Amino acid sequence: MVSKKVTIVNETGLHARPGNEFVSISKTFSSKIEVENEDGQRVNGKSLLKLMSLGIKKGMNVTLYIDGSDENEASEKLVELLKNLKD
Repeated sequence: MVSKKVTIVNETGLHARPGNEFVSISKTFSSKIEVENEDGQRVNGKSLLKLMSLGIKKGMNVTLYIDGSDENEASEKLVELLKNLKD
């Protein structure tokens, strides 16, 4: 299992458009992907509705938990995406 903490720098946080991109990339991996907000709420990273329920805004830290055969590749791609979110 890999866990990575990322600070959201996008002005509008992780809303529907970048959230959909995150989910789309997550679904290309076989690993289990979970996203946790600062309150400790952890959800399936392959579900846009669940991801949106976290209310991730600019400046918040999120932790990715990735477990599976392609966990390293998945963590690299998803961390890179979160660090470079654009509206």
